Amino acid sequence: MNSLVPLHPNNVRFHYRLPFGAEYLGNGRTRFRLWAPLAKTAAVELDGRHRVPMSPSLSSDEEGWFEVETDCEALTQYHYVLMSQIDGEISVPDPASRCQAGDVHADSVVIDASAYQWQTLDWRGRPWHETVLYELHVGALGGFAGVTQRLQELAELGITAVELMPVSEFPGAYNWGYDGVLPYAPDASYGTPEQLKQLIDTAHSLGMMVFLDVVYNHFGPDGNYLASYSPFFRNDTNTPWGQSIDFHRPEVVDFFAQNALYWLQEYRFDGLRLDAVHAIGDQSWLRTLAAKVRAAIALEDEEIGLEKRHVHLVLEHDGNAASLLNGGVAGESGSGKYEAQWNDDGHHVLHVLLTGETGGYYADYAIQPAEKLARCLREGFIYQGEPSPYRDNELRGESSVELPPTAFVLFLQNHDQIGNRARGERLTALADPAALRAAQALLLLSPQIPMLFMGEEYGAAQPFYYFTSHADEKLADAVRMGRRKEFSRFPEFADSAALDALPDPNSFSTFMASIPEPVAPEEDASAGQWMGWCYRLLLIRREAITPYLPGAIALDAQAIGPAAVYARWRLNNGTVLCITVNLGKEAVTDSSDTTLDALATLAGADVLFDSGGVLDSLAGGVLSPHSILVIREAAR
Repeated sequence: MNSLVPLHPNNVRFHYRLPFGAEYLGNGRTRFRLWAPLAKTAAVELDGRHRVPMSPSLSSDEEGWFEVETDCEALTQYHYVLMSQIDGEISVPDPASRCQAGDVHADSVVIDASAYQWQTLDWRGRPWHETVLYELHVGALGGFAGVTQRLQELAELGITAVELMPVSEFPGAYNWGYDGVLPYAPDASYGTPEQLKQLIDTAHSLGMMVFLDVVYNHFGPDGNYLASYSPFFRNDTNTPWGQSIDFHRPEVVDFFAQNALYWLQEYRFDGLRLDAVHAIGDQSWLRTLAAKVRAAIALEDEEIGLEKRHVHLVLEHDGNAASLLNGGVAGESGSGKYEAQWNDDGHHVLHVLLTGETGGYYADYAIQPAEKLARCLREGFIYQGEPSPYRDNELRGESSVELPPTAFVLFLQNHDQIGNRARGERLTALADPAALRAAQALLLLSPQIPMLFMGEEYGAAQPFYYFTSHADEKLADAVRMGRRKEFSRFPEFADSAALDALPDPNSFSTFMASIPEPVAPEEDASAGQWMGWCYRLLLIRREAITPYLPGAIALDAQAIGPAAVYARWRLNNGTVLCITVNLGKEAVTDSSDTTLDALATLAGADVLFDSGGVLDSLAGGVLSPHSILVIREAAR
């Protein structure tokens, strides 16, 4: 039931058969299935006119399921009518809706998933070590069609994978996407399911992967009807965003596992980024999900008769769960491991070095930041079981020393680290431009997997705010008050006037101000310099570093100044990649033994990148401010 439908060996239609929801069967027939144990009766109402009763499943192991197969064409609008034990008669959208006729409270739409004609049938993805991520907000770039138009220039820049912030149906027309309530339906404000498939198809034709950010730790506060008819949530525990999802129930587990496979197989996404999985109560589910995805993709390859397809799973996990990672080394079908985790530690210490900020969670990185950056480059995570001062000395993290560099996604900016600031400032407004360029060179040339945030490639100055579009004014006001309360703890917002000046997250103007302005490098000198810098770095990465990342290991990394680090990695061809970087505004002149060792390796080495006179200054025993040198030692 839940498999791909090959219609012809050379014309595979990527229709993933779901075991629930509305499945168009062809010939004007559709099957509807819904898990509603807290409903006495259920029916599906078609186009607001024709109500078809649903029958309880006859299977003894499917208690609480209602189903019916009936005459129903694709594009028919529908909703379920339930007699709930909690709320009486209610009309609800399909929790597995593939498409909505409007917003989260509107009717769902029957979709013929086999209709889209894929043009890139031979696409098998790219190996994980080739990944260069570009995170973007679909709405800010003009919806699915707008993103599609941007793909060519991103491919030419050297981006190999775009990562979409969540696209599942959320309340209103603009939202970060983490308030989604219908995880199978692309948001109608972004475009149609076919337009999303065209985006992915176009990316594949350009040799680019597409990743999707998915939210399996909570549902948004508006439009979530699940609790009215199913025991989907726990009553004994909460997440920061509401009731905890009950991952001990097999129906709940399957709902999310099927969602992952649906995006990967029906839409042919190349990977998923799982949001804030530390908030999932049953952590063992993460291994179960990974293993199921690996096995299903291997079976897909066998059924279709094509070579192995590369599919990648990435975590965001505040607990630095190193035991869940493999860095893309072992992708066997039964593996319960993930390729990588977002390296928040790396971001935080780089932010401290670039801005001098030490408030909030940055306090954990304020003491000896260069030493902490060295550990990040050497071992991945900075916190590997040590007490976190910010968290009242709670122990945080697991040992990551044995993991390859590719087990970590490194970044200078992302949606959270910009948008959760009170004023949404990018690093272009906070850091010295020369220091920021040196940091970007470190990001793009180190062996960890790099990620840029939209606009970062041309030094965008526009802020990126937190924004919503809740129609419910009480909910909108609760969001405003929550933001005010959060920032009132900071000295700069001690008076009400400062808080009143904060952008209103529910205002359309806040969303509009978050859209990075398009640039023409030939007309904007600064943007052109940033683009040229980024292009040059990604070209070096592609030609001199990426091919040799599988099996790469860190040899050493040490602080050689208050904001300076020297790091070395052995690549799989036996050469040694060496990076010397100074993010500080003062030159490093008191050469330690480590620095002298670095100088000694320069003879006969291949200089991959010099930010400007660094090689000459090092020869004189000085590491200039805001500088970086990247060399490659010959194999020995």
